[in-house]
Amino acid sequence: MTAAPPKSALMVVDMQGGALDGAWDVPGVVGRIAGMVDRARTHNVPVVWVRHSSSQMPIDSADWQIVPGLTPASGEHIIEKRYSDSFDDTNLGQVLSDLGVSKLVVTGAQSDACVLSTIFGGFARGYNVELVADGHTTSDKSAYGAPPPDQVIEFINNVWRYRSAPDRKATVITADAFTG
Repeated sequence: MTAAPPKSALMVVDMQGGALDGAWDVPGVVGRIAGMVDRARTHNVPVVWVRHSSSQMPIDSADWQIVPGLTPASGEHIIEKRYSDSFDDTNLGQVLSDLGVSKLVVTGAQSDACVLSTIFGGFARGYNVELVADGHTTSDKSAYGAPPPDQVIEFINNVWRYRSAPDRKATVITADAFTG
């Protein structure tokens, strides 16, 4: 008897006005995530939304709102967070446990902050984690010495592609490869 494949959840991290201000390829990333959300819903894959709040993105402000084109459906979980790792000081672990999830498919913003912290946080907590290579974005921080956003995104994809640990997988896929 072969083991059942891991149950997946699609995670949409911080796709909010304030997190996407000045980010790279926002229309493309939003469109690809929207397509993935539709496929997840069609195949009964849970969609888990993560929403960040801070002094720069206060609750109920325009910057805090999830961007147009991405709308949580009734009954989908919205995790409210204040730290980069979506697991820190939230009920995300309990939500995923209740859903029977063992594999996270991660999209969102900012690639080099909350997305990166969340994929490492999930992996360290024992989840298989699939990063969607063309489903995350970040803003241009080259004025602070960082590479341009497209290079930051590719670097993170490559770092994740070669991550390994016992009894779990870190993989990178494209949005089109996600079938739900």
